Amino acid sequence: MQKWGICATIKAPVNDILRFAAYHLEKGAHRIFIYLDDDNQAAFDLLKAHPKVRVTMCDATWWKRLGEPHPDKHQVRQSLNATHAYHRRVEVDWLIHMDVDEFLVGKIAVDALLDAVPEDTALTRIRPMESLSGGISAFKRFIPKNTDRERITNAFYPNYGRYTKGGFLSHLGGKVFVRTGLPDVTIQIHNAFQDGQEITGINNQPGLDLAHLHAKSWGDWQASYRFRLTKGSYRDSLGPNKAVEDGGLTMHQLFMMIEDDSGTTGLRAFFDEVCADTPALRARLDAHGVLTLANLDLDTPLSTHFPCVFP
Repeated sequence: MQKWGICATIKAPVNDILRFAAYHLEKGAHRIFIYLDDDNQAAFDLLKAHPKVRVTMCDATWWKRLGEPHPDKHQVRQSLNATHAYHRRVEVDWLIHMDVDEFLVGKIAVDALLDAVPEDTALTRIRPMESLSGGISAFKRFIPKNTDRERITNAFYPNYGRYTKGGFLSHLGGKVFVRTGLPDVTIQIHNAFQDGQEITGINNQPGLDLAHLHAKSWGDWQASYRFRLTKGSYRDSLGPNKAVEDGGLTMHQLFMMIEDDSGTTGLRAFFDEVCADTPALRARLDAHGVLTLANLDLDTPLSTHFPCVFP
């Protein structure tokens, strides 16, 4: 069986970090490489005690060791740390970079899926599904671009669907498993490169999804909104959902338009249509075959792998 691992650069509450690690250990991860993006000593101590976790505190000493000044952009820190994890002593056959709010969910075991990847294939992409707000059991699935994605999206988001990419607030690219042991590899957030050339492989894996808890509640979404707007997944440097000449907008432009028109009230209306877990939205998603219900149990693995912190 193929051994697989996860690397993640994380700045989050202790229990969120431990739930992320425990969930994937229960799914069969052989190694989890966690790079703490702040001075989270409590998380460091608990993670370090687990035999399958490798944890690094990303302080000034760490960046000096890497020969880098502390990068201002978290995306750069993520890529540098993921590349470092890839080139560590080989302990896994495959490595994937993920965020603390992303979880591998599927009907097939991860190691079994990776076993089936041809030996001459160096990369396989896991597409995302984005959670509906209000829980961790209902998700909208990725809609491939070569389908009638815009028409389908407009059907379940009549007001704002045309401004989004497949109804998602966040990325559609998913994350990639990269076969380890290759020279001159650089890991980026949604892709990997060798000798400066993007590594290609299997572009979609039916049976395994990347469950993304992007907006767990209105309060959670608002707490992250300003950061995402300036530095994260809604920043103005990202591209529009479609060509500008066809009426496309970036997520940054969309949210600025909503704020200018109706402020927080408008943002809440957007959230209620696009994110909120309601029977009506579930029915619309289900009618188009893009609703997934998943039992994302995060507490049971936590109690198994880190019982000392289980509430």
